[in-house]
Amino acid sequence: MLFIHGNGVDHRMMLALDGAFDAFGDVGGFERWYLDLPGFGETPALDAPGGLPQLADWLDAAVSLMLGSAPFAVVGTSLGGLLARDLVARRPAQCLGMALLAPVVDSVHEHRRVPQDVVLREDPGLVATLSSVDAEAYTELAVVQSRENWDRFRTCVLPGLRAANVRAMARLAKEYALPALPDDLLTGFDRPVLIMTGRQDAVVGFEDQWELARRFPRVTYAMLDAAGHNLEIDEPDMVASHLRRWAQQVVAPPVGPRPPCGV
Repeated sequence: MLFIHGNGVDHRMMLALDGAFDAFGDVGGFERWYLDLPGFGETPALDAPGGLPQLADWLDAAVSLMLGSAPFAVVGTSLGGLLARDLVARRPAQCLGMALLAPVVDSVHEHRRVPQDVVLREDPGLVATLSSVDAEAYTELAVVQSRENWDRFRTCVLPGLRAANVRAMARLAKEYALPALPDDLLTGFDRPVLIMTGRQDAVVGFEDQWELARRFPRVTYAMLDAAGHNLEIDEPDMVASHLRRWAQQVVAPPVGPRPPCGV
């Protein structure tokens, strides 16, 4: 099982899914691979141009090196959700299923349908205890501010933000689009798919993800209230519950044709 993080963070954003949040419970059979994309965490940045097409090529080459032709499932969040779909479009027969958390559908911001940016609950007392740098990073996406939410952010998100290569991110921003979106190649992909979105996600929204979900014959689409772009931080229990069910579907025997009525 591959885990692909989003832009600006690293693998620690997703590591808690398999640890503190226990998203997979007793679902066995998986070897977990948590990747740091180039320029994030401990993976060196790509040489110029270092745009999204080169990032997608690097991911495909990394999977080839690590897994060869072995079957895999993939979990991608935010930009990792777009990269995951591109990877599956290149290797559809090899992929057993994919889970997409607040996925980027189109990397071009002007093409996205997103709700108004809102904060459902502020915690000025909490924010006042943070440094100005930490407060700015936390409040940028926090929909429901609380001590517990901040603790998850501090553990899972903040280390990756601090470790990101600023120059690599600048190069990525200059070419933040694939030559073509992978989704036409994925229509009819008949393995278990999970797409989760936040109702208050003002970064990628939830409407485009619903349109994406309709392409797949075996898909679960979940829109979570009181959740923004950092789904794993805002609603860890709900995210873990849906991921656990998805993982159970991935390891279950393939679904065959339905028997005739009355059988």
